[in-house]
Amino acid sequence: MPDILVIKPSSLGDIVHGLQVIQSLRDQMDGCRISWVVRDCFAPLLNKCGTVDEIIIYHRYGGWRKFLSLLREIREHEYDTVIDFQGLARSGLMTFASRSKQKIGRTDAREFTRLAYGKKAPLPEGGKHSHAIEILLQFLPLLHCEPRLSSGLEFNKNKPSNIQHQILDENTLLFFPESQRSEKEWDKYPSLTEKILKESNDLSIIWCGVSRLESPTLTQSERFYNLTGETGIEELIYLITNARLIVANDSGPIHLAAALGVSVVAIFGPTQPERFGPYPLDDPQHHVIRAPGGDLGGLDSKTVFQGIMDALGQLL
Repeated sequence: MPDILVIKPSSLGDIVHGLQVIQSLRDQMDGCRISWVVRDCFAPLLNKCGTVDEIIIYHRYGGWRKFLSLLREIREHEYDTVIDFQGLARSGLMTFASRSKQKIGRTDAREFTRLAYGKKAPLPEGGKHSHAIEILLQFLPLLHCEPRLSSGLEFNKNKPSNIQHQILDENTLLFFPESQRSEKEWDKYPSLTEKILKESNDLSIIWCGVSRLESPTLTQSERFYNLTGETGIEELIYLITNARLIVANDSGPIHLAAALGVSVVAIFGPTQPERFGPYPLDDPQHHVIRAPGGDLGGLDSKTVFQGIMDALGQLL
């Protein structure tokens, strides 16, 4: 049974991409066992995913004592293969500390990390501007597997206790107004929300996110729910799985939705959807709206509204 350690501590979208690639590895390599080093805040995602057998927690803000403890934990077990998907100094130290016959990392790794690897996955034909998943797929041939995605991800989708049963139905849209970086945040979700609720009689909207956001002024608030500040990983998986459509900035939820086969409208500003958009880019369920000139300030709510209506029309 091949015993494999994957090092990919963050972020949400990157972890989802890594899970998709490792699930393909599991599909092609019978009987392998997967351990995964992940930040504590993302551990619930892996706990609910059948792709991973063991989770090793990385405490990002635990100080050097916690980090040394993590290195000791990694070193306690000898792995057949260690895969560093992250390619940064900390992940390189984790890889270096591990005991393994085979250590594989990224050709484009930074901060002297490449010194920890015995093998490096080459970049795809598109080079460093390729989609993030295409870059990770190049690890698979080094493990005698085809560089392709296979079966989808399976999550435990049990309903969290704090989600009311009446807020989700086949006409629910999930909005994710925030992103990890402020320059990727479109600021017109309030006016978009009001426009949709005013011009449709059956659609309801749920705002989701880690940080609490002030609700817009609504005339029909019975079809709007603000769950920002209350949306952890458990809630995220359940809500996305049961929603009709996801509307989000360039952020982790678009990648989780794409991996779960849920239709998504992704709003992009300064970042490139060719590299960071919902994968695969040609999937008819994936709709990308690009701000003119990459400036989200120039993207109006009317344009996004029309994009959402077009996406909903394809779901009929």
